[in-house]
Amino acid sequence: MPIFDARDIISNDPNNSTDYIIGDIHFNLTTLNYWNYTIYGNGTISNGSWCFLTFEPYIPTLLYPNGSFVNSTWCYTPVNPIGTRGKVGVAFAVLFAASLVFTLLNLTRHGKLYLPVTKRFAPIGRRWQWYWAIFVAVAAMIGLFTGVDVDRYYLSSIPIVLNNFFWYLLQMGTMAIVWEAVRHWGSWMERQFIDPNPFVLQQTDKRGMFELLIPLVFYFWVWLNFFLIIPRNWGNLELQRSDEQTAMFAEPTATDGRFKAATFCLFAAWLTILISLMHSLHHYEQRGRGFLNRMIGGLGYMPFRFALLLPISLAVVAYQGLAAWDFSLSPMKQETNYVAMYVGGYLPALLIVFIQNIAGFMRQNEDKALIQQRRARGATLDRELGIVHKPAWWKRVNGEHSEGGMRNAILRNVREVGGGRATGQNVEAAAATRAREAEVAENAQPIEMNEIRRTNSIASSIRTGATAPPPYTPYSGRSDQRRSDRTMQAAAGLLFPNSGSATTSTAATTTTTTVDRGRRTNVSPGTQQRPGTSERSNSTQSGVSLDGQPQQIRSMLDV
Repeated sequence: MPIFDARDIISNDPNNSTDYIIGDIHFNLTTLNYWNYTIYGNGTISNGSWCFLTFEPYIPTLLYPNGSFVNSTWCYTPVNPIGTRGKVGVAFAVLFAASLVFTLLNLTRHGKLYLPVTKRFAPIGRRWQWYWAIFVAVAAMIGLFTGVDVDRYYLSSIPIVLNNFFWYLLQMGTMAIVWEAVRHWGSWMERQFIDPNPFVLQQTDKRGMFELLIPLVFYFWVWLNFFLIIPRNWGNLELQRSDEQTAMFAEPTATDGRFKAATFCLFAAWLTILISLMHSLHHYEQRGRGFLNRMIGGLGYMPFRFALLLPISLAVVAYQGLAAWDFSLSPMKQETNYVAMYVGGYLPALLIVFIQNIAGFMRQNEDKALIQQRRARGATLDRELGIVHKPAWWKRVNGEHSEGGMRNAILRNVREVGGGRATGQNVEAAAATRAREAEVAENAQPIEMNEIRRTNSIASSIRTGATAPPPYTPYSGRSDQRRSDRTMQAAAGLLFPNSGSATTSTAATTTTTTVDRGRRTNVSPGTQQRPGTSERSNSTQSGVSLDGQPQQIRSMLDV
């Protein structure tokens, strides 16, 4: 590719129409016009696709026939020194980085579990405020460090877009921190409320349904704020290379209706936080009489950090609205009011993160606090019942400590109760005891008064004059089946001692007669007497009604 020096081919007369002088260097005007280059008053030359700097020390020296320059400098290059935006931004970024370390420590401190997990209070609920604090710190550091390139770039470009993109994400994350802090405080109050009695607060009542749905309302408003701001064409924000271009493209974009509507959505999210706090105070605080007394009591009952977080978070909403209406105070303007930008845009988020971290170090892990409350309630109940527990050193001094773990303790309990074939042994022992008691009751000498017999014994179920069951002889063989049969027979004999003899004697002495109406009954030849308590009557012993022919009804008189 041929290369030429402009000073070699252009006439020495600077007033001719064939050259253009840039910093004492002559360029072929025909070539510049052919490639549609335009010289701008801000020290750049551009054809819409290429842009180069035209001031010292960045003036190009050679020109190719294809329209490219030699020793040129791209317009979107960080050639300027760091300005006020970059210096203050780095200081804020360092503070956010320090807060990130404290946030991770608090996440470990409060996210650790010391009690079993329950479905009603998931562990992630207490961690969300720290997750959002991490998100805010990361978004702030990215946006603030890109602010350095906003100052250093000669022409505004992608750094100012990134700076504002992450600043808006920081605003949403800051509101989410305050929301999760308030919501989780209400959840912690509920957890303490139901710990002594899990049924004192229901999950399906109005209170429970309100607490279930209000997070959806808050995140709906935050999502609307995100949807109105983030998905857009951010390219017009880069067009701040001259005052005319800024007024024509950048300012209308930064103050359009979507940014203004997003401010109202963020304010609605702040109102949702306030309503959630009032709901928690209404249900979990000690109520006083009168509106003023209840308001003062609520301010004293809620954590002090909420008295700081709510006004600061409202300042976040206020500055976002101010930036949407006044472009001169907006962070989207390249040469903006830096006091308003950092005091209204970044300082509230930094204060909220640090307040949360300080309060986190001052609070105890919730599981540990709940364990202490349970111990205090147990000690109170012991004092009311008069129970005095031995001190912790008592077992160590007196040797009353278990060895071998839970397995050995269970084995010791089993040996104390009894193991092996316990069922068969206990049945045999009970049958032998019943047999001995029956034999003693049968051979007892009469006394003047009625016989006194043990209740719930075999003697109490034997009719007067009946024979006692035979003595039980345990089976000594090796057959488990036969031992089981013997045991069942002995148990049946003890439970129903007269069933076999009564049935046999009755069957031998009874006759069958037929009544006129076709019913068959068993009639004893002797005098009918009321059977004993444990003896079946003739009606109960008869099975004719089940085995005989059905009754034939010949007329209505037979019914």
